[in-house]
Amino acid sequence: MLNRVRSAVAHLVSSGGAPPPRPKSPDLPNTASAPPAAAPEAPRSPPGKAGSGSAASAKAVEARASFSRPTFLQLSPGGLRRADDHAGRAVQSPPDTGHRLPWSTGYAEVINAGKSRHNEDQACCEVVYVEGRRSVAGAPREPSRGQGLCFYYWGLFDGHAGGGAAEMASRLLHRHIREQLKDLVEILQDPSPPPLCLPSTPGSPGSTDPSHLLGPQSCWSSQKEVTHESLVVGAIENAFQLMDEQMARERRGHQVEGGCCALVVVYLLGKVYVANAGDSRAIIVRNGEIIPMSREFTPETERQRLQLLGFLKPELLGSEFTHLEFPRRVLPKELGQRMLYRDQNMTGWAYKKIELEDLRFPLVCGEGKKARVMATIGVTRGLGDHNLKVCSSTLPIKPFLSCFPEVRVYDLTQYEHCPDDVLVLGTDGLWDVTTDREVAATVDRVLSAYEPNDHSRYTALAQALVLGARGSPRDRGWRLPNNKLGSGDDISVFVIPLGGPGSYS
Repeated sequence: MLNRVRSAVAHLVSSGGAPPPRPKSPDLPNTASAPPAAAPEAPRSPPGKAGSGSAASAKAVEARASFSRPTFLQLSPGGLRRADDHAGRAVQSPPDTGHRLPWSTGYAEVINAGKSRHNEDQACCEVVYVEGRRSVAGAPREPSRGQGLCFYYWGLFDGHAGGGAAEMASRLLHRHIREQLKDLVEILQDPSPPPLCLPSTPGSPGSTDPSHLLGPQSCWSSQKEVTHESLVVGAIENAFQLMDEQMARERRGHQVEGGCCALVVVYLLGKVYVANAGDSRAIIVRNGEIIPMSREFTPETERQRLQLLGFLKPELLGSEFTHLEFPRRVLPKELGQRMLYRDQNMTGWAYKKIELEDLRFPLVCGEGKKARVMATIGVTRGLGDHNLKVCSSTLPIKPFLSCFPEVRVYDLTQYEHCPDDVLVLGTDGLWDVTTDREVAATVDRVLSAYEPNDHSRYTALAQALVLGARGSPRDRGWRLPNNKLGSGDDISVFVIPLGGPGSYS
C-alpha cells in the first residue's frame, strides 16, 4: 500500500500536478466554423505552474484549469484572476482592438458575489458555415461552398451546481445546430414548399414499400402546411436534445458537472430565432417599444406540466412527494379536514378532503425565486443535471426537467430598423433586479450619448446594464442607487444591434 502511495506521488511530481487532457468528443466532426469577426482566441484558463507534487498543489492546478471564460474576451492570466475576484467584481468585455464581434455585438459580464467558487455563466458568439449533406433528389454531389449557408449565433449559458455543463454547451451546441441544418441547406434556399420526405439511400432500411401498413385515409384528406421557418425551429429543438444526450453520455469522462440554462439566438435568411430553455431572458427594444422574445421556465410557470407528469408516472415521485399543490404544507392534525388544493388540470383552487398521501411533500413548492421542484431546483428546462438527485434520496429529478427550448421568431425584413434598435440577452442575474422597462430606459440613455456609427456603443450599453444590476460595494454588500440589494449572481449580457452587418455605415 505504501509503495502505491509513493508511486502516485512520484507520478504527480513528474507530471507537474496537471490533470490529464480531456478526450475529444467522438460525436461531432471537428470541422471549423467560419471564422467570426473577432480577435484570435485567447486561452480559456491560465497555465498551471508545476507544483511541488503535493496533493494540495495538484488540486490547486486542477481548480485553476477548470476555470474558463469566453475566448473572445482574450483575457490574460492576470485578467482571468481579476475576472475571478468576488471582492472586486470587475466588469469584463472584449478589448477594443479593432476586431469586433459579429454585427458589432456588445458583451459584458461580471462574477457573482460569492454564490459559487467561479463564474458559472458561459457565452459564445460565432459565424457558422453549413454545408449541405446531400441534394434533395438523393444523388450525391461534391461539396460546394457556394451552395452552403451561413448563420450568426449567440449563446448564453447559465450554469448551476458547477460550470461543466455550461462550458460544454458553449463549445458544442452551435455545432449540433449546424449538423441539424445540413439536410435543409437546399430546401431553405428553394422558395417552393419543403418536400414531405427526403429520399432514402438505395438499400437502406425503410426503402421497401410500406403501403401494406397504411390504414384508412379519410383523416388525411389534405397535407399539413409546413413552412421553412418551422424547419429551422425543429432543427434548433433537435440540437438542444442532442446536446443534452451528449452530456448524459460524457458526464463522467468529461467531468460535465451540474446543468445549465441555455438562451440562444440564430440569425438565418433574414429571421432571428430565439431559443430559451431556463430562466434567462431576451427582449427587443425597438423605437422605445419592448418586444418579449422569451419567457422563463420555472416551477411556477410549468406547474401543470410537472404535475401532469407526476400524475401519469407516480413512480417518479416515490413515497416522498405528491403531485398535488396546497397553499402550504399539510399538517398531520389536518387529516380529514377540507383544504384548498389544485392539480394538473386546474388554474384555480378548490377544496378536497385531506388524506394520508397528502402529507407528502409537494412536487412544486415555494413562490417566485424560492419556488422549487422536489425541494431542489428552481428551473425546469435546461441542459445537463443528469446526476441531480433529491437531497438525502435516490430519486432522480431529471425526468421532470425538459431540455427542449421554446423558440420565438422575429422577421428582420418586416421592419426598417434604426441603430438604436437592439436585442438584449441576459442571464437571470440581470433580470432578478432589473425590469424590462428599466433596460429599455438604459438603452435609450446610453445609445443616445454615442454617434450611430460608433461601434463601441453596444459594448458600452452591455457594460451599463451589468453595472446597473451589480450595483456598488456599500454596507458590506452590493447596493443599487435606491439602496436595494444588487444582484449577487453571475451576470452576462449580449447587446445585438438589429441592423445587422454594415447597415449603419
